[in-house]
Amino acid sequence: MSISNLGIVAHVDAGKTSLTERLLYAAGVIARPGSVDAGSTQTDTLALERQRGITIKSAVVSFPIGDRTVNLIDTPGHPDFIAEVERVLGVLDGAVLVISAVEGVQAQTHILMRTLRRLSIPTLLFVNKIDRLGADDQRVLRQIADRLTPAAIALGSATGLGTRAAQYRPFSSDDPAFTARLVELLAEHDDALLAAYVDGGPGALPPERLRTALARQTAAGLVYPVLFGSAVTGAGVVELMAAIRELLPAACTDASAPPAGRVFKVERGVAGEKVAYVRMFSGTIRVRDRVNGEDKVTAIRVFEHGKAVPRPAVGAGQIGKLWGLAGVRIGDSLGTAAATVDERYFQPPTLATVVVPDRPADKRALRDALTQLAEQDPLINVRQDEAGQELSVSLYGEVQKEVIQATLADEYGIGVHFRETTTICIERPAGTREAVAYLNTESNPYQATIGLRIEPAAPGTRVTFRLAIDPRTVPLYVYKDLDSFRAAMSEYVRDALQVGLSGWQVTDCLVTMFRCGYSVMDGPPSLRGPRSTAADFRKLTPLVVGAALRQAGTVVHEPIHRFHLELPADTLGAVLPALAKLDAIAHATAVRGSVCTVVGEVPAARAYRLQQRLPALTRGEGVLEMAFDHYRPLRPSARSGRVTGGAAGTAGSGRRYTGTA
Repeated sequence: MSISNLGIVAHVDAGKTSLTERLLYAAGVIARPGSVDAGSTQTDTLALERQRGITIKSAVVSFPIGDRTVNLIDTPGHPDFIAEVERVLGVLDGAVLVISAVEGVQAQTHILMRTLRRLSIPTLLFVNKIDRLGADDQRVLRQIADRLTPAAIALGSATGLGTRAAQYRPFSSDDPAFTARLVELLAEHDDALLAAYVDGGPGALPPERLRTALARQTAAGLVYPVLFGSAVTGAGVVELMAAIRELLPAACTDASAPPAGRVFKVERGVAGEKVAYVRMFSGTIRVRDRVNGEDKVTAIRVFEHGKAVPRPAVGAGQIGKLWGLAGVRIGDSLGTAAATVDERYFQPPTLATVVVPDRPADKRALRDALTQLAEQDPLINVRQDEAGQELSVSLYGEVQKEVIQATLADEYGIGVHFRETTTICIERPAGTREAVAYLNTESNPYQATIGLRIEPAAPGTRVTFRLAIDPRTVPLYVYKDLDSFRAAMSEYVRDALQVGLSGWQVTDCLVTMFRCGYSVMDGPPSLRGPRSTAADFRKLTPLVVGAALRQAGTVVHEPIHRFHLELPADTLGAVLPALAKLDAIAHATAVRGSVCTVVGEVPAARAYRLQQRLPALTRGEGVLEMAFDHYRPLRPSARSGRVTGGAAGTAGSGRRYTGTA
């Protein structure tokens, strides 16, 4: 039996979770579809998810389609929980992107589709809610072509739009208009197909050949089939299941290869133990196996027919829950080529806030609780200030803050409140400088010599570390080989760059270690002394990094969002001055009849104020989409500017924090 690991992704409220329920029902896994509003769905299991009617954590369910087992991962749609989607992308064989037939392509839809295309993840587009008043299939198809991809093709049409009788009707294989569109699209990547069509016309291409070509190009991420339906009524769901089976690829299941898997989710069990969700790419992991030479697997559950059932092993292609891996982290690879995966498909959070316990006596418990939450969502990036008095977390938005507050109260019994939300800036080196701390000198309290050069790198490259030293200067009695030393020094350097000269993380730089030395008991006077330890190198690194940074200087950069604004044309005169006051820049303005479109950029610190002011400026008719775009140097006026309203505050506050999780 083949296996597919499928992700369902969408903008919030497009109907992902409802579609998951309908798929489980159609596959015979559940007796009736659950309701998001009633809190009775299979995948929204957290009390907070049921209360709010939104997905917060990714969840896995399994169901059969013929001879294929589908492991379906339901992901959050709210942009505040985009990190959950990011962790899932690396374990998928395919995806279904859900789009509302009423609201159409929305901000998160665009972000998700752009990422799916960049990663070449085979994707079906499912236009949901055709039974809802205001559904418009042709408008959505135009939006898909204009804003998502021109390589999309509808495999059928919707009838009875906006009524409970709405249905999806696949195009017939002998429909000449559909065949012509399909051949035109497929021929862009298949010259033989085009030649056969030109030479012999539609009759030269039997439906089987076209479906085979469609499946091949869909699997390659070249073509994106579009289907219509309703998760509420079930319209189009059977056809969607057939498309999943026929057009999306199955997982490679080489059970004879060495075991290799990836951890994409970590949660806590009923006894507080870690539970790791693992996608296996090859081989098998069994109960009592030692993973990566360390922790021993004590129990395994594999997803089958809607449930996670106990099994002695998890094999290639499967998704399993593993117990016993106390040191596991999200992104860890298990088995061959074991390493932590640090892929970033979306931007990290651009907001931060200080978390304050309602009872001062809970400060230690709060730190422990936030550390556990950071295991499940590393991007909240718990930090403690240098004085050890305040704890800070990173955020994507205000809803995430409310979820953290509710989780701390419900699961840990800790009441908290938050300081004003601020934007997270970054620092980039202003120039190239180097610093050296020599062994056995007055200014160096540690038994090591370290020389580091820091230089600017291209935006988005983050931190690159490299060695340019004589291997004989490395204490191999401490580090087993040069690769281990390189990995350790890279970690020390990255930790040191968490706090720059202005209190922000330093990024987009190249750090080169050009000098190294260690002490030996019987060496020359310059090297003589107690044997060097790993602690000497770990503690000396931030001193050398700091010295190099002080010489190079850093430039603080603030996050900038790109916005797409649609508004009544007669309100443009009021909107443009308001944008200027918020330090926003309009790059392009276009008027089509009574509707005007403005595309531009706005500082993240002003984004929430723009959202607040828009309804009044546009009579409630303005539609705003925003997403992070880039960082730019912080302007002097922004250093003291404070934005009220909750979701953004002072940029460049300069509070120094150290990582605790």
